[in-house]
Amino acid sequence: MAARKVTSTTPPAFFPLSEAMHASSLPPAVRQSLAGHFGPRFSCGDSTRLQHGRDESIHEPALPDGVIMVESTEEVALVVDLCARHGVPVIPYGVGSSVEGHVLAPGGGISLDLSGMNRIVAIHAEDGDAVVEAGVTRKQLNDALKGTGLFFPIDPGADATLGGMAATRASGTNAVRYGTMKDNVLATTTVLADGRVMETGGRARKSSAGYDLTRLLVGSEGTLGIMTELTVKLYPIPEAISAAVCTFPDIDAAVQTVIQTIQLGVPVARIELLDALSLRAINLFSKTMLAEAPTLFFEFHGSPAGVAEQAETVQAIADELGGADFAWATHPEDRSRLWQARHDAYFACLQLKPGCRCFPTDVCVPISRLAECIAETQADIARVNIPIALFGHVGDGNFHLVVLVDRDNPQDMAEAEWIGTRVVERAIALEGTSTGEHGIGLGKRKYLVPEHGAVAVDVMRMLKTALDPHNLLNPGKILPEH
Repeated sequence: MAARKVTSTTPPAFFPLSEAMHASSLPPAVRQSLAGHFGPRFSCGDSTRLQHGRDESIHEPALPDGVIMVESTEEVALVVDLCARHGVPVIPYGVGSSVEGHVLAPGGGISLDLSGMNRIVAIHAEDGDAVVEAGVTRKQLNDALKGTGLFFPIDPGADATLGGMAATRASGTNAVRYGTMKDNVLATTTVLADGRVMETGGRARKSSAGYDLTRLLVGSEGTLGIMTELTVKLYPIPEAISAAVCTFPDIDAAVQTVIQTIQLGVPVARIELLDALSLRAINLFSKTMLAEAPTLFFEFHGSPAGVAEQAETVQAIADELGGADFAWATHPEDRSRLWQARHDAYFACLQLKPGCRCFPTDVCVPISRLAECIAETQADIARVNIPIALFGHVGDGNFHLVVLVDRDNPQDMAEAEWIGTRVVERAIALEGTSTGEHGIGLGKRKYLVPEHGAVAVDVMRMLKTALDPHNLLNPGKILPEH
């Protein structure tokens, strides 16, 4: 099919680098107070500000006026209280792995780096939960759980902080079996916009007491409060784990295999789809030798007999749809190598076009509409000239596009904007969502009303105004401009 000729050269609303590199303009009283209290943990240096004013998104850096490395809830409350009294925005920062501009500071302010709050407060193995500070990463928590027979399953790929994962309602490869952060955060300690500290939820597995403020905060992207401590669910490590790779003649056959597997109720732990371009990138980057064809990665958890039964059922479904070359990985090191290759897919794709930037997007649709959504998206990909890889957590209807662009090429930018808009509008039309796990941030605010309706977005504004009347917590994120 001939490439689509895109004439528009209007890119998404990025912040020009010249605006991003403004000199620090903190009020003198704020600067003096923070310097006096935090010493070298407070910085207004350009390099530190630049590090905290960019992420993995295509948005140009937007620098804060200063950066503070906090180490306790009390310090977070002190900073937020001071900033509230002087009208200074506060932007929470974990490890900067977001892809929708969540940590950027378009209006300046203070970047509150929570990575130093990385203590594991308690592990309650008998109850299956852990209390952690917001800067603890998922790998750190799982390392601490060795010997307990438990693990934390939410795995977005990046070694993100649990606070950042909760703020963006992250999910990942295991979500089809274990759910998302929404399902796995029991309680929080949260600093509100005026500096007060609030406890939400509890360690009990259910409660009917009052509004569910924990669910309100999870996914709020730091706009309603700053979570400093979390209580998260843990799960028993399965008795048996087996992974498999299967190739297909085309994407549709792979997607139909996924749909039938889910509709039959097979309790798979992971089902990941990768297109041929993704596999080529992974082979080059990770030195693997996977077939460069539409491929599904599976993982099965349970008893030895249960895992064998699940695998046999899925293999029979795949065989009927043209699946071939089932390759099994039962040894832990083989499984780790397989899933590490999958997690490397994003960075592997970046190497396909040296010097490029990635314009990533993700959507999620009901599983019955997944084949239709992916087929139409593939048709769109065939109409542009830029390289676009497709992969995702298709077990729950979620897939990603990695769109590779030269930011200085107007045609690249126009095509990227066109296909990004097409896939989101299609997902919403199919009763899905504009983002299954990346979040709204700066990049997808314009889709909030089409997805949820004006009344729902008005209620979101009311909540934001009630909890942050001066719009100082991560301003400019989620809610579209009036």
